[in-house]
Amino acid sequence: MDLHARFPDLSDLRRRAKQRMPHFVWEFLDSGTGAERTKARNRHALEQILMQPSILHGEHTTDTRCELLGQSFPIPVGIAPIGMSGLIWPNAEFRLAEAAKRLGLPYTLSTVASQTPKAVSPYLGEHGWFQMYPPRDPDIRSKMLTQARNAGFSTLVLTVDVPVASRRERQVRSGLTAPPRMTPRLLAQIIMRPQWAIGMARYGMPRMRLIDEYADNLTGLSSTAHAGYLLRTSPNWDYLHWLRDHWKGALIVKGVMRATDAARLEKAGADAIWISNHAGRQFDGAQATIEALPTIRAVTNLPILIDSGFETGLDILRGLALGANFVMMGSAFHCALAALGSAGPDHLVDILKRDMDANMGQIGARDLSNLSSHLLPKATP
Repeated sequence: MDLHARFPDLSDLRRRAKQRMPHFVWEFLDSGTGAERTKARNRHALEQILMQPSILHGEHTTDTRCELLGQSFPIPVGIAPIGMSGLIWPNAEFRLAEAAKRLGLPYTLSTVASQTPKAVSPYLGEHGWFQMYPPRDPDIRSKMLTQARNAGFSTLVLTVDVPVASRRERQVRSGLTAPPRMTPRLLAQIIMRPQWAIGMARYGMPRMRLIDEYADNLTGLSSTAHAGYLLRTSPNWDYLHWLRDHWKGALIVKGVMRATDAARLEKAGADAIWISNHAGRQFDGAQATIEALPTIRAVTNLPILIDSGFETGLDILRGLALGANFVMMGSAFHCALAALGSAGPDHLVDILKRDMDANMGQIGARDLSNLSSHLLPKATP
């Protein structure tokens, strides 16, 4: 089957994924918070970034390879973390880790994934990243770091933009609870999606297995409470300094939107900055990440990663032209997996690579080193 004939774009994979998962799962994956203005703003702002086509540049070959944190990648894209990834598609963590290994890309496992670092370890390549929602208990914190390190995760990603739980109204309307309860309403949705249901029947309904290891030691945990929020805290700068002292690998701070914070993170010993507004899932009054990028780039020499709203190879070029070094995509890879199974992530990367090649040819860029020169003047947000 020619996948490019049937699924030439991420939008086709998204449409297929939506058809194959229950409605409440799609709402979990796709929803923002509030009226979803930030989610829309992420997309709109990217589309305002224009680049100039060029002519008469002769035979043209493109090179999309890049380096980040001392490692080489075939394309400046990685798999971003999503909590309860295994709810979106059965065994998503294992399959996406395998895909990242095969493709030579970073794979980021969330603290609140449905698999533990140890369980994912056999599927992990050399670019395993562990995303930490910061536990308040120092002993739990140390044990998590040890587990991640022993499982082969070389890079730690501290997420700092979830100080409190968000209100994701679409998820509530869908009937989804945390943890999920199989009500008649949800069961009816599951029956309509047999591929998803068969996979869940085979592997079991997902839960936060890493969190489960510590939840028994917590008091006041009800059957409907989100254990992840009971474990985590809202970190401060002392917390970051503690992590820097206790994690010997690369340390990335995710959720940065202010230039003043970025400058201070460089002084605090962070190895890279990840610009993110959590894809509009936490705060509906934020600027788009691509809007925050130029001011953050101006104050730091650290590598910059960025997410939220990126869908195409052209979007990736836009981000790199404005100063990012790498683009992270979470929902896109999960949609690809849900749409096509194990072939999905490979096809998504092929789509992105082809789109990058085509657009680089149009603007006359042979590699990723000088994309800013191809921006249309005064077209940045």
